[in-house]
Amino acid sequence: MAKLILITGTSTGFGKLMTTTLAAAGHTVVAGMRGTTAKNAAVAQELAALPNVEVVELDVTSDESVRQAVAQTLARHGRIDVLVNNAGVTGYGLVEAYSLDQIRQLFEVNFYGVLRTYQAVLPAMRQARRGLVINLTSGASGHTLAFMTPYLASKFAVESITEGIQEELRDYNIENVSIQPGVYPTEMNDGSKTGLNADRADIVAAYGDAASEKFQAFGAGLYGKMAAYHMNPQTIADGVLTLVNMADGTRPLRFPLDAVAEGTDQEFIDARASIKAKWLAKYTA
Repeated sequence: MAKLILITGTSTGFGKLMTTTLAAAGHTVVAGMRGTTAKNAAVAQELAALPNVEVVELDVTSDESVRQAVAQTLARHGRIDVLVNNAGVTGYGLVEAYSLDQIRQLFEVNFYGVLRTYQAVLPAMRQARRGLVINLTSGASGHTLAFMTPYLASKFAVESITEGIQEELRDYNIENVSIQPGVYPTEMNDGSKTGLNADRADIVAAYGDAASEKFQAFGAGLYGKMAAYHMNPQTIADGVLTLVNMADGTRPLRFPLDAVAEGTDQEFIDARASIKAKWLAKYTA
């Protein structure tokens, strides 16, 4: 059965690939992006020309923009079957070298943007008593890494929402899944799309060359793995299609798509779920 799918952040990268992949499979995609008549006008026109695709102005950092995009979609189609929270921004650097304002901006996109879309679409999904929300997090968002800590903190916060709200929405048959990608050659990682990086140059200088060398080695390692494992962003779009097409009630809470991890990501997911079940038993027995 064809689904009505709203995706955020579709102007580039994973979001654009999701749009073309899902639409080609026969689903109707409402492709949300900023600047549909300005900086992203060309890609908006490109996607809007495709069968099964509509483009809507959607800025996840704006309450009003999210409300309008969802209201427009519901007015036109009467439902939203699937929400894909793809919009996000990356960030690298020392924790101390981040200003609080820079971290707030990071969370405004990656964390509050997800909350905004949830709160906008859930009333219609609850009324329909069915739905699917897919959230893109990170392969490392179950733990953390140096030089990416604020970014991964924002993604771990989304993992927390996904896990907690799954139980809250169970009676309404609304499923929640986090896709945990590894490192892929998208605009977020190839330098063409600026992230919200550490912005206190004086603190970076105070840490000296040793920290800079560690950071450079870390980045080189990520890019080396990305090349060695031939990481293809289409994998993520195909993963979303797989989840959309799965039978209701059968989808996993977490869906790792990271060849570099060689299964350790799923091992971590399983171990965490097992330990949580034991912990809950202590409190609910």
